[in-house]
Amino acid sequence: MLILLPPSETKHSGGEGPPLDAATLTLPQLGPQRTAVIDALVALSADEQAAMKALKLSERQRGEVAVNAALRTAPTMPAVDRYTGVLFDALDAASLDAAARGWLGAHVMIHSAPFGPVSALDAIPAYRLAAGARLPGLAPLRRIWAEPVATAIAAEAPAFVLDLRSEAYVALGPLPPGVDSAYVRVVSAGPDGTVRALNHFNKRAKGELVRLLATDRPVIPSAGALREWADSAGLQLRPGAPGEMDLVASM
Repeated sequence: MLILLPPSETKHSGGEGPPLDAATLTLPQLGPQRTAVIDALVALSADEQAAMKALKLSERQRGEVAVNAALRTAPTMPAVDRYTGVLFDALDAASLDAAARGWLGAHVMIHSAPFGPVSALDAIPAYRLAAGARLPGLAPLRRIWAEPVATAIAAEAPAFVLDLRSEAYVALGPLPPGVDSAYVRVVSAGPDGTVRALNHFNKRAKGELVRLLATDRPVIPSAGALREWADSAGLQLRPGAPGEMDLVASM
């Protein structure tokens, strides 16, 4: 099983790893796209005002420009430790044992805007770039990433893909036809059985789901196997719209 996670706008700073080596990242065939986006982001950062405007940064976020300027020289840390926010706080990868972290590295990719999908344990620097940003001199990120990412995932030939990304990041890498997959929506169930989508709890529930998977480390070759595991783990994971599953969250 391959799990796709969205990134987070908020990130830990610093790190103890060496500077970014894009050639070592998962899905090396995405090298040309990574180089193009990283180069454009670093070049944009040479003009602080232009960078703030292009990235829609507030005065309080001015320091993010310097973070992007140092993209190729800054220290790195594993991607799953880099991101903060509701989903990654619920996942709390730093507290997992070595076996669980190794499982994350083998089964989880985090879909970033400058690097594309990277393994949970790939070493990346801090950065600021959202899926909808437009970098001067480059096509929209969707045009840069969508087809190469779909092709790269197809080449991995995953038996099953659990897609926990936001729709903005799905657009940067639609899953290729023929791949057995499920897009997860987090919902709450009313007394009469009706469901409604959740926002804040959406991220928390996804983080808790991935943590439980990393702890249990089940073999999941299909959507049916995932639902069987979820039942045994006390989770409510139901068939949703075509190609989707509804994760019923407790609030």
